[in-house]
Amino acid sequence: MEDKLGARKWLSLVLVGLFGQFAWTIENMYFNVFLYNTITTDPGYIASMVGWSAAAATVTTLLMGALSDRLGKRKALISLGYILWGLSTAAFGFITPENAARLFPGANAAAAAATMVVILDCVMTFFGSTANDGAFNAYVTDVTNEKNRGRVESVLAILPLISMLVIFGLFDGLTQQGRWKEFFGIFGAAVSLVGLVSVFLVKDEPGLQPRRDSYFKNLLYGLRPSVVRANPDLYLSFAAFCLFSVAVQVFFPYLIIYIQNYLGISDYAIILGVVLIAASVVSVVSGRFIDKMGKLRFTLPAALIMLAGLVGMYFVRSGPGVMIAGTVMMSGYMMMTAALSANIRDWTPEGKIGHFQGIRMIFAVLLPMIIGPAIGAAVIRGSDSTYIELGQVKSVPTPSIYLAAAMVLLLTALPVILLRRREEKQK
Repeated sequence: MEDKLGARKWLSLVLVGLFGQFAWTIENMYFNVFLYNTITTDPGYIASMVGWSAAAATVTTLLMGALSDRLGKRKALISLGYILWGLSTAAFGFITPENAARLFPGANAAAAAATMVVILDCVMTFFGSTANDGAFNAYVTDVTNEKNRGRVESVLAILPLISMLVIFGLFDGLTQQGRWKEFFGIFGAAVSLVGLVSVFLVKDEPGLQPRRDSYFKNLLYGLRPSVVRANPDLYLSFAAFCLFSVAVQVFFPYLIIYIQNYLGISDYAIILGVVLIAASVVSVVSGRFIDKMGKLRFTLPAALIMLAGLVGMYFVRSGPGVMIAGTVMMSGYMMMTAALSANIRDWTPEGKIGHFQGIRMIFAVLLPMIIGPAIGAAVIRGSDSTYIELGQVKSVPTPSIYLAAAMVLLLTALPVILLRRREEKQK
């Protein structure tokens, strides 16, 4: 495989990756708002949707990642998955209590509509995780190597930020006007269109061959103790990414609430825009240094930068201060994401790339999204800062969430140092 990627591969990576992030941004940041604003304010449905969606994403990636290895095809799952992913996203615009009442005349309309949202979210997540988490992530590993993965990951790492900037900046007004059908329809059509384009754009690597061993035995291949013992560097890399992701989830779900209600900054869009753009530039520039220095050598300095940003966020109280500390924090976050993701790809065994996408989801998504927010919630409940919303007294996130995140981030050093020692011995 050549170290230099051609224009076609770069276009495939950026186009497919970016439009996948559009869909994930809508799923992670807008489905909750849609459910709350148009159907029911019952938080139980939101909690159910988040929990079931995370479980669906992990199980789907385990199943479909292994299937992509079995078939020896990534492109087919990417293309078909994106087409159906887009259609299922657009379908949310048609869920209303009125339509639910027509379908289930004997049921409570709001409850029926909310249940439909939860179920459709799981369906949408199935298609998205098949196409993106399972097949596309395996494709990225297929087309890259140890010498260019840092550069590629530094670009992929900014795609979620770009998607947030585009959606917040250009399309958030549709949601504020209640034009949800148009909002979901625009992005649903765009994701499906990219699925059609990928039929002609994406090409599977020539060396990718179908596997003939048992598909069902391979589903939990990555969880076998013998496999863990045989791939210590890979699982130490998973552990490092998991601890890092837990640290992020301690504060990230509460970031906007903190800025609005603790700092009293209502015009947060400009602040977040500056932070996201600056961090994205740093991430892209850092890609070459990751490949030149080595992923693990780069990780510890990146962690120190993120740590400095977290400590800064604990102390700052003004908009400009949040811009500066937030940029440092998110820059470190982006650089760590790129370096650790590239390191995981380096240690993923050839021929089993799809198998390990589901294992990656367990460490990168499922565990962090359970543990991190719980730590943050415990810290918030431990404070006496509150605000009133809709007549209810609610706790306000305090600066302590950033110190808690910093303490968790420090734990990332343990697996990284062990990996560095193993790397030095192997050299």
